[in-house]
Amino acid sequence: MRGVCLENPDPSHDILHVARVVNWAKILGKEEGADLNIVVPAAYLHDCVHISKTDERRAQASRISADRAVELLREWKYPERHWTEIHHAIVAHSFSAGIPAETIEAKVVQDADRLDAMGAVGIFRCFAFSGLAGRPLYFFEDPFCEVREPDDSTNTLDHFFVKLLHLQDRLHTNAAKSEGEKRLRVMKDFIDKLRSEI
Repeated sequence: MRGVCLENPDPSHDILHVARVVNWAKILGKEEGADLNIVVPAAYLHDCVHISKTDERRAQASRISADRAVELLREWKYPERHWTEIHHAIVAHSFSAGIPAETIEAKVVQDADRLDAMGAVGIFRCFAFSGLAGRPLYFFEDPFCEVREPDDSTNTLDHFFVKLLHLQDRLHTNAAKSEGEKRLRVMKDFIDKLRSEI
């Protein structure tokens, strides 16, 4: 896995991201009674192919990773009976792809990945990616999108209003919702503090 992730220049989707998603997938999976033989490999391999946000194949990124994951599982002689469900969990983890998670294992992996976009670590990751992409921190005339539609392709702060503040409503499992509430509060507190400083 380390070799796969080292090919990715994006610090918000590096081996540390994978490790956190695996950790939370295990926690949520145990809580929900999910099959960890599906959850753990799917969590490890959910971003096993790096596709830049500007790549024309970006909309298919989770499917491309899922296809590569099955190739790796075949090479590693992982039990074939789990491949289809692992593939689905990886395809469905993507926020932007909008593919419904149909199994508890897919819901667990999706929740674990979404939790990593929330809270302090989510703030960390948001600014890491935007720095890599060369985006400005915020829109000077209206930083908090009070009179305009947010557009996270133009600046960093808008990503909170486009996506991050809405992830709580898209979590499936009770354990993820409980953790998500804490992380949502951290992000709202951050924005309130930022509002007082700029």
